[in-house]
Amino acid sequence: MYVMTTATAPLPASVPAPVWARRAAHAIALCAVPSGLWRIAMASGVYVGYSDQVLRDVFDIPGWGIAYVVGLSVLTELAALFPLLLVSDRWRPLHPRVLAPLAWTASGVLVLVALWQLVVAFTVESQTYMSSGTAQTVWGFAFAPLFAIPALMTAVTWSYAKRHQARGQA
Repeated sequence: MYVMTTATAPLPASVPAPVWARRAAHAIALCAVPSGLWRIAMASGVYVGYSDQVLRDVFDIPGWGIAYVVGLSVLTELAALFPLLLVSDRWRPLHPRVLAPLAWTASGVLVLVALWQLVVAFTVESQTYMSSGTAQTVWGFAFAPLFAIPALMTAVTWSYAKRHQARGQA
C-alpha cells in the first residue's frame, strides 16, 4: 500500500502566465535590440554620428572600447531575456521563493538604469559628441525603447509574484 505524504505529494501545477505578461516579457527582449545594434554598428566602424576623433579619444575605438561596447550590448540583451524565465512553463532554474525577490531587485535596478540613461541623454556633454541633429535623432530612436523596460519588467514581475503567491496559499 502506498501512502502519499507531503514529502511525496506532487507540487501543485503552476498557474500559467497570462498572455499579456508573456507578451510584455517578449517585448522587453525586443526593446534591447535597437540600442544593441546601434552599439555594435559603432564598434564595427559604421558611422553613427561620432567623429573618428571622438571614437578614439572618448570611446577608445578602435581599441578596448570595441570589447566594452560589444560586451555591453551582449549583457544588455542577456538581461533583457531574464523576464522570459518569469513567464516560462518549461525551464525554471531557481525556486519561486528565490526568483521572485531576484525579479523585484531586477525591476528596481532597471528603473534606476532608465533614470540614469535619461540623465546621460540630456547632459550637455553627451549631446556635444554627436556631429549632427540627424545622428541625435537616430540615437534617440535606438535608445527610446529602453525606457519601456522598467514598466514592462515591473508588470511581469508583479504577475509572477501574484501567481506564485496564490499558488503558495492554495
